[in-house]
Amino acid sequence: MLNNRAQPPNNFSLPRRVDRLAELAYNLWWTWNPEAQRLFSRIDTELWERVNHNPVLFLRQVERARLNAVMNNRYYLEFYDRIFRAFDQYIEATDTWFSRTHPELVNNLIAYFSMEFGLHETLPIYAGGLGVLSGDHAKEASDLGLPLVAVGFFYTEGYFSQRITEDGWQEAHYDLHPFDELPVFPLLDEQSKPAQVTVELPGREVIVRLWQIQVGRVPLILLDANVDDNPVHDRALTARLYSSDPDLRISQEILLGIGGVRALRRLGYKPVVWHMNEGHSAFLTLERIREYLESGETFQQAAERVYASNVFTTHTPVPAGNDEFNLWLIDKYFANYWPKLGLTRDQFIDLARHTVSWGDTFSMPALALRLSEGRNAVSELHGKVARRMWRHLWPDRAVEDVPITHITNGVHTGTWLARRLINLYDRYLGADWMEHVDDPDIWELVNTIPDEQLWTVRLHLKRKLTAYIRERTRQRWLRGGWYPSQVVASGVLLSPYALTIGFARRFAPYKRANLVLSDLNRLLKIVNVPDKPVQIIFAGKSHPDHEGGKMLIQEVYRAVKRSENGGRLVFLEEYDMNLARYLVQGVDVWLNTPRRPNEASGTSGQKAALNGVLNFSVLDGWWREGYNGQNGWAIGKDIDYSNSDQQDAEDAQNLYDTLEKEIVPLYYQLRSSDGLPEEWISRVKESIRTIGPQFSMRRMLREYLDRMYIPAMQAAQAEQVEEQ
Repeated sequence: MLNNRAQPPNNFSLPRRVDRLAELAYNLWWTWNPEAQRLFSRIDTELWERVNHNPVLFLRQVERARLNAVMNNRYYLEFYDRIFRAFDQYIEATDTWFSRTHPELVNNLIAYFSMEFGLHETLPIYAGGLGVLSGDHAKEASDLGLPLVAVGFFYTEGYFSQRITEDGWQEAHYDLHPFDELPVFPLLDEQSKPAQVTVELPGREVIVRLWQIQVGRVPLILLDANVDDNPVHDRALTARLYSSDPDLRISQEILLGIGGVRALRRLGYKPVVWHMNEGHSAFLTLERIREYLESGETFQQAAERVYASNVFTTHTPVPAGNDEFNLWLIDKYFANYWPKLGLTRDQFIDLARHTVSWGDTFSMPALALRLSEGRNAVSELHGKVARRMWRHLWPDRAVEDVPITHITNGVHTGTWLARRLINLYDRYLGADWMEHVDDPDIWELVNTIPDEQLWTVRLHLKRKLTAYIRERTRQRWLRGGWYPSQVVASGVLLSPYALTIGFARRFAPYKRANLVLSDLNRLLKIVNVPDKPVQIIFAGKSHPDHEGGKMLIQEVYRAVKRSENGGRLVFLEEYDMNLARYLVQGVDVWLNTPRRPNEASGTSGQKAALNGVLNFSVLDGWWREGYNGQNGWAIGKDIDYSNSDQQDAEDAQNLYDTLEKEIVPLYYQLRSSDGLPEEWISRVKESIRTIGPQFSMRRMLREYLDRMYIPAMQAAQAEQVEEQ
């Protein structure tokens, strides 16, 4: 292990009585513990909001007078001591779920690789759902006490900031994110200098510096090519996510896969399980084979050992969404590498050859699938799609026998559940319910929550959402450069008392953000009923290089700006994890309209359901498994279409009918004597009760353990016994 490998800086000059705030700032445990966040916000609420909930920047900017004030506030100090007792108990615990359940496996390390990690809005190293899932995976691994180390990139410019022009066109803006203002710290070598590894690219070596984010008990190692000794073009390799430049893309994936293995070795980690979250990191399989060859094994022996310890999760049911490289790029980047594996060019390319209509490519998912014993899709339906997609890798098997299983995605409960609902669940589900969040019996107790108390919290969360949107709009208006129509389009006229529907996700054409707008006149009649108004909030980004996605945003924004909707259609720019929390907690209905079967899983609706929001979705991804007829609404049928135009037309018709004839009347039904919509609340409870445990990250990770990680750990232990 390297010297001072995991020591975050502490240079805030805080009063001794509260100096552990610096320690907490550098451990993202606070991101899923709302009470811990209040340690900062209680010092200066306005500053906490202004720095976008960034505790490092907060501690750099907070006035000494504010700190002195809480030093003299015994209630704050008692609160401070209570939070740090909980923090210490969590971090120092040796009696974790994993150590109790699998004591014989506690020394078997899992390495988890992902191109992005969505941990908090403070850290812009994520683009969307894949990254948020990775972040939730790391948090739940920490909660369970899994021996896991994660590997990703520190993007110096992150994903882009979104601005929408008056005409609805998305503009992308990039900003540098200084390391010293974020909860990330450098890893140091034996001489207390920055820890580094090198990776070979054509004609040169790229130096990669190593950083760390502490996610509870889990270290996340970040790779950074922005090093002074690298040429300018190489320093930009880790600047932004998901470049469309194939040279930059393959270089990034070489850094992640090969550089990530070298980083773990440099830091002294010895994983026995290697989990690739999507195919971006699949080059790690080659580097691990190369390591075994250096110890004297044959390629076949090395490949078998790597195969037994690899896990690969595919998230993409659309062929165009899987990374594939032209063979000339492989020649350019790997001509000096395949001899190290003892392979010819053709043998090397055969590891990941994928024949498409215009020729052969080197497919990253194919490489990962061929060299992983654990393989899974992320929902039941996606498993069927994945087996069809990759059947050509097992031509002698029937489709149903293709060895790709499924583990349906889940969400990290503590991250996405509103604080007031946590308090309510504490009262009725039991003080330790969070330790059993995947136990359906615990969630049966949701039915004991008094309707009035649940409804009071739901109304509070909607008021909180509308207040946040109005203040957000005010701040944007103050910066200038906005037209009055954009102010209205950004939600200034939203009502906290109207039925509110949320649609927030990546703007890819298959997600059909415009489906609800396909008959705009009918929609306007629905939303503008005077005593039964309906509001729809849109949010989301398109990849900066995807013209189709940007045109979809423009189409939606132009409809939102129309005066006929009376401000009841809204588009919120700059969708991030902070806005996502407000939306999944504050709307009444979560709308999801993918063109089936293109939604691998989706998780935003799971987050919404935790908070008492009802799902209204196509029977695709997770919702096909979660919908039971009483916990939300389905759009369309549980069938596949051969004609997408027919599918769109039928889905749109069903969407309008259900909204007009079922959802709106149920929300505005004749209330009980105490003013409660009893049937609506009954559905809310059914949604929370059924979705909470089944789609928790805890259930998901325990499934990975049982079906993927533990078999690999046991195989590694058996191998060690044989070698002895």
